[in-house]
Amino acid sequence: MMSVPRYPDISVHVRSRNPLTLVAAVRQALREAHVERSEIRRFSSEALSSEDPGTRRRVCSEWVRVH
Repeated sequence: MMSVPRYPDISVHVRSRNPLTLVAAVRQALREAHVERSEIRRFSSEALSSEDPGTRRRVCSEWVRVH
């Protein structure tokens, strides 16, 4: 069962398989939703702490809905 993301009202869809593109899209969506800068920095730190694409995608999914 999939858990509910931290910001369930924010949804991100990217066509690229590049995990950095997904991280950038999530950051942009968080900014557009007026999420505090400190939270966006926290997300970025978590998402970029691993080189593993699967881990980056999982972190993104923990923050917003990823399609």
